[in-house]
This record gives sequence, structure tokens and C-alpha cells, in this order.
Amino acid sequence: MKLVTGTVATVSGVLFALSMASANPSLLPKHEGYPMKNSGSPVTGQPTANDPGQSDAHGESTLMKSADSIKHAQQNLMKTDNARITTVQGANQLPTVQGPQIKIAPPVTSATKIAGDRKIE
Repeated sequence: MKLVTGTVATVSGVLFALSMASANPSLLPKHEGYPMKNSGSPVTGQPTANDPGQSDAHGESTLMKSADSIKHAQQNLMKTDNARITTVQGANQLPTVQGPQIKIAPPVTSATKIAGDRKIE
């Protein structure tokens, strides 16, 4: 039983590692880059940034491009039951809707008073 569990865990781990290695980076959204200088290391002079040729991501255009890049993931959910509501009454009250107006009577309409001659046993 331990051999089967170990084999399944090993095969699963290898498949997971292969799926991570075969990920397609071209599917990631493109952006202008991060704010950086094109400066290098003080010792060797090599560029210290991952993409030193990219421009700084500042300004209104960068914000608009980042907002446009997630439009495909935006959801516009609409509850169809809310289309029938004409007026909202407030807390603990049912709203007025299109269709039949159903009034719910309270469970008790009047209180009962026990006179002195009546005994509760």
C-alpha cells in the first residue's frame, strides 16, 4: 500500500512540475514595465534591472492600459428579480413590486386580557 501511495505521489509531482515548466509566458498581459533607471552595478557595470530598455510606468496612459487589460475578466452580474421592484420600503419591510400586492397580516391582531375572576392553572 505504501508503494502505491508513493508511486502516485511521485507521478503526480512529476506531472505538476512538467505543467509548470510548459507554461506559456506569451499568454500573460503586456505592460509598459516598472519604474527603473537604466543604471548598472557599481562594481561590474552590468544592468541591474530585468528589462533595462523599458520605459517608466508613469502617467495616465499606463493606468488606462492596465484598466483595459482586465476588461475580459470583468463580470456584469444582474439579478433578474430586482427588475420587478418599483419602490423600496426600508428596513424590515418588503419592497413594492410589479404584480399582485400581497399583504401579510400580523399573527396577533389584539391582546387578550385575563380578568381577575379567571384562574390560570
